[in-house]
Amino acid sequence: MPFASRLDKVETSAIRELFKLLGKPGIISFAGGFPDSAMFDVEGLREASQKALAEEPGAALQYGATEGYEPLREQLAAFEQGKGVAGLEASQLIVTTGSQQALDLLGKTLVDPGDKVIVEGPTFLATIQCFRLYGAELVSAPIDAQGVQVDRLEALIAEHKPKFVYLIPTFGNPSGALLSLERRRRILELAVKYRTLIVEDDPYGDLYFSPEPPPPSLLALSKDVPGSREWLARCGSLSKVLSPGLRVGWLVGPAELLARATMCKQFSDAHTSTFAQATAAQYLRSGRMPQTLKHVRQVYAERAQAMGDALQRELGDAITFTQPQGGLFFWARLTGAGGKVRDAGEFARRAIEQGVAFVPGAPFFARDPDTSSLRLSFATAGVDKIREGIARLGQAL
Repeated sequence: MPFASRLDKVETSAIRELFKLLGKPGIISFAGGFPDSAMFDVEGLREASQKALAEEPGAALQYGATEGYEPLREQLAAFEQGKGVAGLEASQLIVTTGSQQALDLLGKTLVDPGDKVIVEGPTFLATIQCFRLYGAELVSAPIDAQGVQVDRLEALIAEHKPKFVYLIPTFGNPSGALLSLERRRRILELAVKYRTLIVEDDPYGDLYFSPEPPPPSLLALSKDVPGSREWLARCGSLSKVLSPGLRVGWLVGPAELLARATMCKQFSDAHTSTFAQATAAQYLRSGRMPQTLKHVRQVYAERAQAMGDALQRELGDAITFTQPQGGLFFWARLTGAGGKVRDAGEFARRAIEQGVAFVPGAPFFARDPDTSSLRLSFATAGVDKIREGIARLGQAL
């Protein structure tokens, strides 16, 4: 088949390929990046879907506006306002089929072949694939436990003059890093100084473990940095906090960007499922979300603590990591101490033989992969399974 040459720039997801190896009976998987289905508020979603059909069956089952179902846009704007985004109106966001589509729309509307795009190193694997598909040349900005290193980021912006900068500031995937408040403000200042669009992807920001929430989003902080709002786009999602199956995400951005993104969305799917949108709108209106989030945070916090304790106990100085403050992931590095394995790819193969799976970290780097790195998700395994799985990892060293 004469396939498009753009496909030469991307490969099948390393994570999807790994899943093919997980058919072994009794395997414990820390590889997935999805929430625990036991956390879904099934009763609340059932009631929401029934209300959607009872109150507005025509709107829920008919074609809809590409920008999104208006009651949902209003609820999403209110959801963001509740997290400190002052003055956000429904007209300033569009509904997307998951935040993944928002990233695809940004690629379609902004990237020409050869354009530079700065991403974190490491970053979300699907982002690397998506932007490369449209011909972007990706530049990696290094991160630490406090997120992207802003001095290095500024130097890269000045050197490469990117089309945009893509960041996951809050509990990044795969890094779990939390961008500090000071760095958030500096990034907004850089956006204004260099007239560079900053894309803030935030699917995990509501999954924090401490009593206090993380620093405000870049969008929320933009009110304090004059001119930054016009250089900021934000991707949100209900997938990690409510249900991935709804496929409901959203994109906030300047009016000109949203207009072009809407046009491109018309060509791809016409609109996100109106039934899913109406269900999500009813759910958000019901007031059940705060209690759902409280429960999810408690469960994930317990599992994250169990995984951190087990890693220290079973792997000791053979591994280093920062205990995550939220999200779904541990990001760790093998040290090779005591002659133990240092290559995460080799470690992954040994782990599968011991009946446990994780994702080697190298595919999450757009450039210069760290082959000693790995990602572990604690989301879908209970505390006992986490302890058992990490013990198996210790045997695989």
